[in-house]
Amino acid sequence: MPRAMPGVLVQCDPSIKAIIVKINAEHNHDIIVEEIDEEHVLVKTSKHELLKNLLKDALKDTVKEAAESSESE
Repeated sequence: MPRAMPGVLVQCDPSIKAIIVKINAEHNHDIIVEEIDEEHVLVKTSKHELLKNLLKDALKDTVKEAAESSESE
């Protein structure tokens, strides 16, 4: 029998969704409830703040890498 679970609908670009899916895999698939389409993911309410912090860290690293590679050119 299906169970109801509270969640937060996250709307993002496909590239950000790919990062979210990667973060979810690194955390034993404990963050995402359902991948809805290319731009929407349902995330466990209890893991939403954790995801925001992990995503912020992942994007910070990505932006640093992009800036460093453009400076060396």
